[in-house]
Amino acid sequence: MGRETFQVGDLTALIGDNEAYEGHRAGYNGIHRLTHRTNPKSLFTVTGLNLEHIFDGVQDLQGDTKVFFEPRNFPMTFTKISDSEAELHQEPTPTFHLESWTRFKLVAPHYIDLTFRCKPHQHAFRNGYIGLFWASYIDGPENKSLYFRDPKGWVQFSTQTHFDQSTVLHADDKFQLKTAPGTRETLYKNLSPLRFTDPFYYGYFGTHQYILMFDRTDGIRFSHSPSGGGPPSNTETAWDWQYILPTYEVLQEYTYRARVAYRERCSREEVLEEYRRWRETLGK
Repeated sequence: MGRETFQVGDLTALIGDNEAYEGHRAGYNGIHRLTHRTNPKSLFTVTGLNLEHIFDGVQDLQGDTKVFFEPRNFPMTFTKISDSEAELHQEPTPTFHLESWTRFKLVAPHYIDLTFRCKPHQHAFRNGYIGLFWASYIDGPENKSLYFRDPKGWVQFSTQTHFDQSTVLHADDKFQLKTAPGTRETLYKNLSPLRFTDPFYYGYFGTHQYILMFDRTDGIRFSHSPSGGGPPSNTETAWDWQYILPTYEVLQEYTYRARVAYRERCSREEVLEEYRRWRETLGK
């Protein structure tokens, strides 16, 4: 099977590839279901931490949905590493020739560590950069907002409609993505005037809180959709992110790390402490 359920500490996570099975649609990889010991409702609808797009601003925008959603449409291999860890591997894809590995590890009491690696096998990215996009589909949060820090403090971020100023860059991110004119709208093309400083954000899910942290600011961008791509009345919300490589070398491996904390609600001081403690462990 291309999936497995893991239980560590307060969290139970169903991790799987992009194949369909009863109760799960084809194309959606990552954490298919995530529950907390004190909340039996899954945080995610169809999936979370889902590798959704590979993009170069040209080929992904030209109308072929199989290219736009290439990670959905090309097979992945699921491997159980241990009772707390699994990896998804995707061979070089047909359009972008990008190979990738995503490793998930549950860590008590309420964490999921993500390590992503990728390797371009050809100079297939028309604009010279590699764009990658992840989506987490949140199941009807009453508060759809994300919260992060800018140079002056905490910021609340919630777009009004899909594609509406949907992507937040780091305060020092000056890289401009080239895109082909007259092509489809995307979340990554539509930029917010807001900027973040610290590489993490959080959102509320009932009595619980979802915190997503990154090991760097370079290349990381936050994205949001209030309706998960559906109509404005859709209760499903997308809390997303991107990883941008402005340049690349063929057959060179690129990587980053992230951590999810899914826990009962906490203060902003505790969010900062979660991030500080994790960052201290990264060099060990």
